[in-house]
Order: sequence, then structure tokens, then C-alpha cells
Amino acid sequence: MQIITIGKRLVPAEQIALVETFDPAGNPEFKPEREYKARVIVLNRDTVLMETAPEQFAEASGFHLLVDDNVAINPLLAFRVETFMPTESFKPEKPYRTRIKWRDPDGNEQSKLLIMEPEMVVFKLSRRGAERPSDSKAAPKRPERKRRAARNIEAAK
Repeated sequence: MQIITIGKRLVPAEQIALVETFDPAGNPEFKPEREYKARVIVLNRDTVLMETAPEQFAEASGFHLLVDDNVAINPLLAFRVETFMPTESFKPEKPYRTRIKWRDPDGNEQSKLLIMEPEMVVFKLSRRGAERPSDSKAAPKRPERKRRAARNIEAAK
């Protein structure tokens, strides 16, 4: 079990859903003594502030970094990825394209909106590496040809 230390708190890695950038301007009344750079989102949506940026956290902990959103995603969790389209009743200011979903310990669905394209999120979460997938379809690799066993047996006699 990997334990992550955040300030004085010890948090099991499997309890962390993601780590996102913390913007203190989002709440001008909040005046912390420390310079927090990220917000840790625990499975049940509780949050913990930390002084490490999401990209540094991702590198140190092995989380997947979604660069467009500067969000570190836990590779131990099963996320569902959906496309996101604004509705008449919900039109966010940012151009979100993707919603990732996970379940908290009580079985409730939690989610996070992302700017990154859904296909790229799936690609990053599939653990295939950091290279960008090609937009064009590559020609399928031909299967290797196998030699016929009968010829090899006759030659051995």
C-alpha cells in the first residue's frame, strides 16, 4: 500500500481520486498562511490542500498527468470517460469536453469536468505511454507466417 503524506496527513493512494490546481483567487475570502498549489480530491470529494503542484505530484506518485487540465489522475482507480456537452441549464465558462466519473466508498457517483479531449483522456488512462495517439489509422500489422510443421518433421527423419 502506497501512503502519501500531505502536510501532516497520511492518505492511502487508493483513497485519492485526483489532484488539481488550486486557485486561491476562486475564494478571495480564504487567506491561507501557506502557498498552496494543488487540491487533492479524495474519493468522497473531500479535499486537502497541498504545497506541491499537480505535475510534481504526478511525477513523484506515479499518477497520470492530464497536461491540458493540469490534473493528476490516480492510475489505481477505474474511471469512466464521457463526452460533455453544455445544456441550457448548465453552461460553464470553460470549454469542457470531457467528464470523468468514479464511485466513492458509498457507491455514489462523483465526477470532474475536463478540457482535454475524451479520446486523449482514455488514451492517458489506458497506460499506453505519454505519446499522442495518431489521428490517422495505421495499417494493421500482418501476422507472422508460421512454417508448416510437416516439412520440419520430414527433414528431421
